[in-house]
Amino acid sequence: MPKKAKKQQPAGGTPATVALTAAGVDFTLHAYDHDPGHPSYGEEAAEAMGVSPDRVFKTLVADVDGTLTVAVVPVAGSLDLKALAAAAGGKRAAMADPTLAERTTGYVRGGISPLGQRKKLPTVLDASATTHATICVSAGRRGLELELSPTTLADLTEAVLAPIARA
Repeated sequence: MPKKAKKQQPAGGTPATVALTAAGVDFTLHAYDHDPGHPSYGEEAAEAMGVSPDRVFKTLVADVDGTLTVAVVPVAGSLDLKALAAAAGGKRAAMADPTLAERTTGYVRGGISPLGQRKKLPTVLDASATTHATICVSAGRRGLELELSPTTLADLTEAVLAPIARA
């Protein structure tokens, strides 16, 4: 059973938490001490929170036929670029340049959230998210995750739900 949401804006809030608070939706923040030496931001978050890696989702930015597109997939898997292209209505997808992704979203790599981005990008959420009551995504900085229902995330980001992850 998920914890009751924190609706008040915490000190040092991020654009993602501000967006969720403004939308009036339920979410829970999880803070942990980020280890810069950890090889995977997502796996680190799952370990630190004691949450299964299939419930922690990473936010990746890809270029689909010239359009930056957000892909949200479980940290336990990887992004299927062909599936992303198809889900986004394109032909080809490639990972976006990290500097461009940071500049466009307003977040640093390892802390990119699908919410509260500087420029709203088309978003595709892996369909496996709907098998969970709640999922965790970056809250907008390394060491801070937010937990919310996948339906809420899909609604707020206007995401397409599609099978875009590989095991």
